[in-house]
Amino acid sequence: MDGDKVEAVGFEGGGCAISTASASLMTEAVKGRSGAEVKQLFEDFHGLVTSDPTREPEIGELGKLAVFGGVREFPLRVKCATLCWHALRAALEGGEAVSTE
Repeated sequence: MDGDKVEAVGFEGGGCAISTASASLMTEAVKGRSGAEVKQLFEDFHGLVTSDPTREPEIGELGKLAVFGGVREFPLRVKCATLCWHALRAALEGGEAVSTE
C-alpha cells in the first residue's frame, strides 16, 4: 500500500483454473485503486458471482471481471472465484483469517 492506494499486489499459489484466473484478473483490477474502491469492487464482483443466474447480471464497472458472471450458474465454483477476493479483503482489513462465507 502507498497510503490508501494499492501500489503492488500479487498472488502465489495453486488451484483450479477459475481460482487462478480470478486471482490474476483481480490483481490487475485493484492495482492503483484506493482501499474503498477495492472494497466496492469486491462487493460488485461478489454480487455478480452470487446473483440469480436466471436474471441478467449487473456488470457495472467490472470490466474484464465480468467474464466470471457464468460462475453464478455453478454454485460449487463460486468459492473458487471468490477465494482470492476474500483473502484481499482480509489483508486490507489487517486480518489473517480468510473465510469465503
